[in-house]
Amino acid sequence: MVAKTKTFSFTGIDVAPIDVQVKISPGMASFTIVGLPDKAVGESKERVRAAISSAGLSWPYKKITVNLAPADLQKEGSHFDLAIALGIMIEIGVLAQETIDDFFVLGELSLDGSINPVSGIISAAIGANQRNSGIICPAGNGAEAAWAGDLRIIAAPDLMTLINHLKGEQILERPETSKVFEAKKYPDLADVKGQENPKRALEIAAAGGHNLLMVGPPGTGKSMLASRLAGILPSPELEEILEINMIASLSGKMTDGKLITARPYREVHHSCSMPAMVGGGAKAKPGEVSLAHNGVLFLDELAEFPRQVLDSLRQPLETGNISISRVNSHITYPANFQLVTAMNPCRCGFLGDIGRECKKAPDCGEDYKNKISGPLLDRIDISVVVGQVDIFSAVNLKKGESSEVVAARVLKARQLQQKRYENEVEMKNLPKINAKIDGKTLEKFCDLDVDCQKILQNSVQKMQSSMRGVTRILRVARTIADLESAEKINQNHLLEAISYRRKV
Repeated sequence: MVAKTKTFSFTGIDVAPIDVQVKISPGMASFTIVGLPDKAVGESKERVRAAISSAGLSWPYKKITVNLAPADLQKEGSHFDLAIALGIMIEIGVLAQETIDDFFVLGELSLDGSINPVSGIISAAIGANQRNSGIICPAGNGAEAAWAGDLRIIAAPDLMTLINHLKGEQILERPETSKVFEAKKYPDLADVKGQENPKRALEIAAAGGHNLLMVGPPGTGKSMLASRLAGILPSPELEEILEINMIASLSGKMTDGKLITARPYREVHHSCSMPAMVGGGAKAKPGEVSLAHNGVLFLDELAEFPRQVLDSLRQPLETGNISISRVNSHITYPANFQLVTAMNPCRCGFLGDIGRECKKAPDCGEDYKNKISGPLLDRIDISVVVGQVDIFSAVNLKKGESSEVVAARVLKARQLQQKRYENEVEMKNLPKINAKIDGKTLEKFCDLDVDCQKILQNSVQKMQSSMRGVTRILRVARTIADLESAEKINQNHLLEAISYRRKV
């Protein structure tokens, strides 16, 4: 007989079932793991040996072979420890096979027999629930697993406690979901004095899910505006919350099983590398574009980013996911984020200010902006200039609208879009927002009258816009109309949308 336990291997936020087969046979004492294990899985031999001995069990000094099937799939991570240990205990007669037949097992073992938390438990628990099975996991992951639904969960703090529970000598209560959510309080838009035009652009970007570029000298409030975008976005839906937490769990960013209910806001430094941005590394972990899924990705000092890193954003901006290719694997992570960027007009930052601009002006401005590729700029729907605000007059300015007031208008516009696109076939697997409409849906809901067509044609000729640029003008115009609850796009909506496509 061969002892069998079940666990998962992670492929992005999805899981693939793995059969852990353990065979103990007579022969020279050895411990072999086969089935394409990585270094972490290979080192589990010493952790498993020490943990079983610490639990007071006699180690079988025989030939131990562990097969991780399917054998052609790369196995990564330390979460295989517990499944291997339980398989060995079944083989030596400590546990009966039927006690864990209906469970998937994940957990990292310490040398003293305690079971340490691992990443990706939400994805694993969902995968187990979909297969009508339960899950055995570390006690530290129990509250996290409970969010996956009504499935059987055994969350054990150590190996001996788990053995006693499986043998009926001790009862482990099913863990409950943490009642405390990992919420985030965003800064208030009312703190931004002046800058009415950029605040209007920010509201339009939030209402339609549009990508935004802000250009202006240092100290004008670009970062301040960007940090307030997430605070005026609608709260995520249940499915979005689940996806956010699956990525957070896989990245080890969940604490104490607290569910993250706020939209992510990721601010990335311009020294960010390609694997850090799109994901990768030895274990192909999620990058910043995936950590910002269903939220906001803010890139300050846009022109300072390496061009290769910026161009890598083109795929997720179009498709909403990012694919990481390796020799022996191909992993896809969700990456449906709203891109917000900011940059200075030139390297010194004061182009146009006669008193402070450098001697290379205006050529320095063009050279600086040329660091950003045209195809990436073409994917940014709204470009706005953030100018200087007079310091003395700003002191006397009244506070503007709060994030709460603006968020109410944004929510109303989003609800219109949700209702409009819910039955459209082209929008079936896409977020129901104007930034994602295309093809027949765009033609149907962005129909222009004769006067508007002439305005669009003239502006396209002057700006030499691509077809993608025209599409984005229409998307933004549709959002402006939605903020006014207008059924049709009129000339004012179109002209304002065109103003956000002008070269800055």
